[in-house]
Amino acid sequence: MRTIRILLAFLALAIPVTLFGQVSVSISVGPPALPVYDQPVCPGDGYLWTPGYWAYDDSISDYYWVDGEWVMAPEEGFLWTPGYWGWGDGGYRFNEGYWGPEVGFYGGINYGFGYSGEGYEGGRWDNGHFFYNRSANNVDVARNHDVYDQPISNRNESRVSFNGGAGGIEVRATSQQEAATRQRHVAPVAAQTEHAKTAQANPELRASSNHGNPPIAHVAKPEAVNEHQAATPTLAGAPSRSSGAGAATEPRVENQAKQSENTPPRPVNHPNDLAPIQHPQPINSGNDRADKKYQKQQDNLIAKQNQERQSLQVKQDSEHLQLSQQKASDSRTQQVEQKHQQQTQQLSERHSTQQQALQSRQPQPKPQKQQNRPNKSN
Repeated sequence: MRTIRILLAFLALAIPVTLFGQVSVSISVGPPALPVYDQPVCPGDGYLWTPGYWAYDDSISDYYWVDGEWVMAPEEGFLWTPGYWGWGDGGYRFNEGYWGPEVGFYGGINYGFGYSGEGYEGGRWDNGHFFYNRSANNVDVARNHDVYDQPISNRNESRVSFNGGAGGIEVRATSQQEAATRQRHVAPVAAQTEHAKTAQANPELRASSNHGNPPIAHVAKPEAVNEHQAATPTLAGAPSRSSGAGAATEPRVENQAKQSENTPPRPVNHPNDLAPIQHPQPINSGNDRADKKYQKQQDNLIAKQNQERQSLQVKQDSEHLQLSQQKASDSRTQQVEQKHQQQTQQLSERHSTQQQALQSRQPQPKPQKQQNRPNKSN
C-alpha cells in the first residue's frame, strides 16, 4: 500500500501547476445544479470517494459533468477536499480540489456521501487504515472490513453547485479551514485527471446537451432496486435517508446471502479478463465514401484500444512479477490486485465512452425522396 501511494504521489507531482489551484477562466453564469446520482460500491480498502462536479471547457464555452469515482489516496492519512466554483471579480472561477491531511473549504457545497458542505463525515484514518462510515458510503463488508456506522448531519438540502453570486451558497471559510489550505497539499492524481479528460471528450456530458441532467453511469435507483442499499434517489448524491444507519445495511446482508446461492461471475481484474472488443457490422448508409471513412475510424480506434489493453496488461504482469520476487504478503498482494481492478475498470469505461462517441458520428442513410403514387385509371 505504501509503495502504491508513493507512486501516486509522484504522479501527482508530475501534473502541471495550471491544473492545481484556481482555474484562470472566469465564467459569467454559474454551473447547473448538482444532479441526483448513486454511489458505486467501494472497490476495496484505501479508496476514498471523490464526488462528481461540473467542470468547464473553455474551447466550447460549456460546462460538462465529471462523475464521482473511488480513488486510492496518494498518502496514508490524506483526505480529499473537493473543488468548487466561487464568485469573484465579476465571474465564477473553479477552485481545484486537492489531497491533504485535513479537509479544507469547498464552498459549503453539499456534494453528498459525507461531503455535506463542511468537513468530511464519510470516514477516518486510524493507524494507517481508512475506516468507512456505512451511513455515508456504499461499502461491502466482504471487501471493506474497517467500517463503522455514524449518522450524517446534512447541513443543507440544496443542490446548488457554486458559492457566492446570484443564487449561490453564502458560506465563507472558517479560520480552521483557512489554516487547512496552508498545509502541504497534493494535486489530483493521474487517475482523476484522466477521468476528467474522458468526461470532457463525451458530448453527452455537456450541459448544453443534457440540460443539467447528465447520463451518469451510476444513476440513482428508486426504493429497493439498488442491490447494495435500499435507498430512494437523493439530492446531490446525498447518502441514504432510511430510518436509521442499521436499516441501510440490512439489504447488504440480504444481498450477500443471495450472492452465495449463485455462482459469482468471474472478477475482471486485468485487461486479459475483459471480453474481446467486437468489430461492428459494416454499415451501408448509401454514402460509400463516408462508410469507408467511418469503418477506418472504427478499425483505428479498436487497434488503439487493444494496444492500450496490452500495455496495461504488461505493466500489471510486471508488478505481479515483483510481488513474486519480493515474496509479498497476502495483504500486499490483495492491495495491488485492487489497484489493478480499478485500473482495468477505468480503462474499460474510457473505451466504452470512446466507442459511444464514435458511434454518435456514424453515417446515417439518406431519407427516401421517391414516394409511391397512385396509378391513374385509363
